[in-house]
Amino acid sequence: MHVQKIETGHNDIVHDVSMDYYGKRMATSSSDMTIKIVGVSNNSASQHLATLSGHTGHVWQVAWTHPKFGSILASCSYDGKVVIWKEDNQNEWTQAHVFGDHKSSVNSISWAPHELGLCLACGSSDGSISVHIARSDGLWDTTKIDQAHPVGVTTVSWAPSMAPGALVGSAVLEPVQKLATCS
Repeated sequence: MHVQKIETGHNDIVHDVSMDYYGKRMATSSSDMTIKIVGVSNNSASQHLATLSGHTGHVWQVAWTHPKFGSILASCSYDGKVVIWKEDNQNEWTQAHVFGDHKSSVNSISWAPHELGLCLACGSSDGSISVHIARSDGLWDTTKIDQAHPVGVTTVSWAPSMAPGALVGSAVLEPVQKLATCS
């Protein structure tokens, strides 16, 4: 395996890194309250593409959607917010949505498998989990599970959308919606 060191340009601790679907861009989140997007290639070259600012606390995690939804990135922060970033033009990002449903730090985010649609789960130190589902009119529906974990949620993770063995079976199966959380 080839090792490539990439300088992100953050001014503080980097908490998370996420590669896009094609492995050509990575997003990093930091205590400097920014997200950096860097282009990466196989020849050990990297290129700073964008810096996203908008959080007022440490940015804990970033996550790319499946490319069928376009270039969309989610971030979560100590400021209690989740931001959905959308790339409008090449390397020009805007805040498409800001969710402020949590009372304290949002520690983890996870996009559902693309078969379930544009759907994001969020876990917070306030003990709740929120699930945001994009609607066809551009708005979002939110479901919140209060006190899912009394001492806070540290991680959320979606299961694959198909039941075990579904790819080898001949029956048409509905996607499985299964979310795991921990505290």
